[in-house]
Amino acid sequence: MSDFFLTAIMTLDASVRVCVPLIFAAMAGLFAERSGIVDIGLEGKLLMSAFVAASAASVFGSPWLGLIAGMFASVVLAMIHGFASITYKGNQIVSGVAINILASGLTMILTLAWFKRGGITPTLQGDERFLSITLPGVDIIDHIPILGVVYRELISGHNILVYLAFAIVPVVWWVVYRTRFGLRLRAVGENPKAVDTAGLSVEGLRYRALLIGGILCGIGGAYLSTAYNAQFTKEMTAGGGFIALAALIFGKWHPYKVLAACFLFAFLQALAIRLQGVIIPGVGEIPVQLIDAAPYILTIILLAGFIGKATPPKASAQPYIKEL
Repeated sequence: MSDFFLTAIMTLDASVRVCVPLIFAAMAGLFAERSGIVDIGLEGKLLMSAFVAASAASVFGSPWLGLIAGMFASVVLAMIHGFASITYKGNQIVSGVAINILASGLTMILTLAWFKRGGITPTLQGDERFLSITLPGVDIIDHIPILGVVYRELISGHNILVYLAFAIVPVVWWVVYRTRFGLRLRAVGENPKAVDTAGLSVEGLRYRALLIGGILCGIGGAYLSTAYNAQFTKEMTAGGGFIALAALIFGKWHPYKVLAACFLFAFLQALAIRLQGVIIPGVGEIPVQLIDAAPYILTIILLAGFIGKATPPKASAQPYIKEL
């Protein structure tokens, strides 16, 4: 079996792991933006939930308690965003940026106050984190050329949150496009006045959208610190919330297209990591700074040149003021 094939499989495997927090954050943003709320605060919710999840898992010795705590922290920030932008009709962009700044500063302060460490939590050991799962049949299929490697390296060997991320996408599609709640959600993002005239609560629907988004962001943040890594580190989200927003636009607010965009951006990041130390004949080793910046540069190029026209919900970023 060629080295190129093995390298490709390992790169795809890394892409799967990298794209998980992007999927959760993008699905969270999808609910928010479909309801007419721009959620710039995805980055802050990912960061805060990652910190709280790692802290709780370290203290209580359970990744599940860490997951619940991370979801709770994310929901709290989501409700703060809702309180500012829905109840008090504040600027949604400003509110989201404030959440990002709050999370960035608060995680640093709390790591110092709780663990006496600057920007990190204690390392999670053994069962304190989510561990990889070996799927049934690996030993049997492993003897089959190509398929055995794909099943062992690419499909099996992930933790439960990875499988949950990919399973949640069809659920989101079903909720948004096949349920009464989804119909109302899309309606309130396009024409909140019509929804209000029909006797439905615009604020209630938007709060529910943010609540669901907070839960999803909480899972994504918990994955970063209790599954993908074994501790929280300073600014560990590394712009994941903003990349999720880019994937949301690139996928034109459709769950499956957003999933494809998340995987594409994750693949670019995984590929950039693989390029570290690679020497190009006549050029030399690729600079680390260029490798680190490559996924973000390519993201801008893709959004600028290949997305076409992306039209957000008509009521996006517009607070609804009920007419008396």
